[in-house]
Amino acid sequence: MIKTNQLVKVFRTDEIETTALNKVNIDVQKGEFVAIMGPSGCGKSTLLNIIGLLDNPTSGELWFDGNEVSKFKEKDRTNLRKSNIGFVFQSFNLIDELTVYENVELPLLYLKISANERKEKVEAVLERMKISHRRKHFPQQLSGGQQQRVAIARAVVANPKLILADEPTGNLDSANGEEVMKLLKELNKDGATIVMVTHSPSDAEYAHRIIQLFDGHVVIDDIKKIL
Repeated sequence: MIKTNQLVKVFRTDEIETTALNKVNIDVQKGEFVAIMGPSGCGKSTLLNIIGLLDNPTSGELWFDGNEVSKFKEKDRTNLRKSNIGFVFQSFNLIDELTVYENVELPLLYLKISANERKEKVEAVLERMKISHRRKHFPQQLSGGQQQRVAIARAVVANPKLILADEPTGNLDSANGEEVMKLLKELNKDGATIVMVTHSPSDAEYAHRIIQLFDGHVVIDDIKKIL
């Protein structure tokens, strides 16, 4: 589903040039759950942002479902992202002025799905995430674990092909973090492809495979060498 070929990302300022990714090659198959690990500053989030079409590589190729997409025009990248990719972030990234229901409904509005279908999809995913009783609440009225459930519901409500998670348990205690990881694993068992950035070895245990980065390079791509 996702493949990179000699992917390079360089950040430049007037005085400094930093290579965040250096000839990175990864291959994520449909239905896989892949964890990306490594020390802070090694390029994990940069790689996730490029895979999620939130950023462009400096050079190299990014393939999504058999199409080379790194050179897509911004409009085409946006349409591909909205239709195929769901995001889960450490900071939840919920909109404070919207209720739980409205936050989850948002991706469906972008896709111009009918009101009846939106209602059906939102209600179903809220029930699955066990937060339907909170549908009228606002994010600030929820616990951290509940907010992350809302964020996951929003990420999956449009049934994306790919879920990208950046430190999804980073702001949660161990109990809530474990519940979030169980939810992600259930989604993966149901067919979702998941790529997750994490510092947590216990979170990585839920993945099929671990890719470890160091200084912008892939140094390990084999779960048996990590755990």
